[in-house]
Amino acid sequence: MATERKQPQEAPPPSSTSLAPPSSTSLAPPSTSLPPPAIPSLIITISDKAVGFVEHLDLFGRMFWGTLKAMFERPLEVRSTVYQMESLGVRSAAIASVTALFVGMVMAVQFAIGLQKFGGMEYTGRIIGLSFSRELAPTLTAVIVGGRIGAGIAAEVGSMAVTEQIDAIRALGANPLKKLVVPRLLASVVVMPVLGAFALVLGFGGAMLICATEFGIPAGFFLRTALGSVTFMDYFSGMYKTPFFGAIIALVGCHFGLITRGGTEGVGQSTTRTVVVTSITILIADFFLTKMSILFFPSR
Repeated sequence: MATERKQPQEAPPPSSTSLAPPSSTSLAPPSTSLPPPAIPSLIITISDKAVGFVEHLDLFGRMFWGTLKAMFERPLEVRSTVYQMESLGVRSAAIASVTALFVGMVMAVQFAIGLQKFGGMEYTGRIIGLSFSRELAPTLTAVIVGGRIGAGIAAEVGSMAVTEQIDAIRALGANPLKKLVVPRLLASVVVMPVLGAFALVLGFGGAMLICATEFGIPAGFFLRTALGSVTFMDYFSGMYKTPFFGAIIALVGCHFGLITRGGTEGVGQSTTRTVVVTSITILIADFFLTKMSILFFPSR
């Protein structure tokens, strides 16, 4: 039986669509979308910042209230408080001294030259005495020293937070606010008036030195005019601010230290935020404290 030989099938002819040239739409450049409007993104950014600010205020308020309650709990952290006084106060004396000394010198040069044009150089001591005692000594010391103290507190407490040492304190049944925040708060409140008074004396000394050596104003005359124009209420209206500044420095540093996350990078961010927020808060508080001092402690 003969087998039928299969004929090879011919390939189907190409369709008209396969021979058609590519459409012009395939060669067109991809469409570019317009950038989103900037106003909604700005609103979102502002709202996020506002929410973050409110969250920080909430955490800060809780920490502050918990610290006030822990401050009166027994036993008292006397040894830790004394150590923090040495760490925050004694080690900050150098930067406070240098700053106050040279600021006093600069003020003496500026005021003496300015008053010399009007023949009133003898008022240099009075102006420097009032400005230093009421404003410059406490505020300048708080801003300069606050950067060092606040950054140190934030770095130390933040390092404990990222290494879970604070969680270990809680696991042992202790209160981290009592162990960490209370000693630093008390130490900062105590040492800031001392540093402010120290800066006041050195500022007077620097101004007196420049007036005596550069402008021929006798040192005795400078002291008599400077101290004679400043009353006790002038000293008090300036020095009473320093405990508030000390509390601001310690609380802000502890706040950013306790909420630190993200390892060493987070510690650096907390330190930077502490310095910025501390300086701004001190200047804002200084305005309101100055208004209160003028209201309750007017200068004669």
